[in-house]
Amino acid sequence: MNTEIRNALGEKIDYSFHDGGSDCIVVIGHGVTGNKDRPLVTALAEGLTAAGISALRFSFSGNGSSEGDFRDATITKEVADLGAVLDVLEEVAGDIIYAGHSMGGAVGVLRAASDSRIKALVSLAGMVNTKKFAETEFGDVVPGEGNMWDDEDCPLSQAYMDDLREIGTLVEKGSQIVVPWMLVHGTEDDVVLIDDTHDIFEKATCDKHKLIIEGSDHVFSQPEHMGEMVEGVTSWIKHGQGRE
Repeated sequence: MNTEIRNALGEKIDYSFHDGGSDCIVVIGHGVTGNKDRPLVTALAEGLTAAGISALRFSFSGNGSSEGDFRDATITKEVADLGAVLDVLEEVAGDIIYAGHSMGGAVGVLRAASDSRIKALVSLAGMVNTKKFAETEFGDVVPGEGNMWDDEDCPLSQAYMDDLREIGTLVEKGSQIVVPWMLVHGTEDDVVLIDDTHDIFEKATCDKHKLIIEGSDHVFSQPEHMGEMVEGVTSWIKHGQGRE
């Protein structure tokens, strides 16, 4: 696949396509300060491909090699970015599944709640209580002056903080997800607390499955935790979704 993808602002979206030979394509979105080449994103794409499932991993605008300004990379803008990806894929794919990590998980919930092109959803340590996250992680940082986690490549913007505060929480969106949904979270995640997954899981009335990985951090950094995440998601998509 070599089709160019641009968002509504004309910004080019950088992506990598993994051809697993399936009509179904799993789109993988990263979290805040991440990009399509983060280890967990790449590992999931490779695991899916090895199982015969095609995958597309991409960087939201303003992140990685995608065009745009990182300071504009809000959840709301990334929901639109995902829509641009779906616009292209719906012409070439059968079913489309979205898997999002952290803030990318919040993007998935908002998109899947209103876009029927997403046929199944995977949330990996998905952010749910957005206002709480903003205030806990960056409440003592001055927007426009400081950075996210002291990373000079990731300046904290007022637009980002305002967007997370305005969204507040996605808990009630759980009941609006009507497609099969898998939620994965590690018990030692200190960035997005596991309570986020428990809270929204309780609201969901769809066909849902929760995978809790004991001892895992936010990015499944240990090989055994990464492997459990990849195997769990791959198996759920391939077997649980009738794609064997």
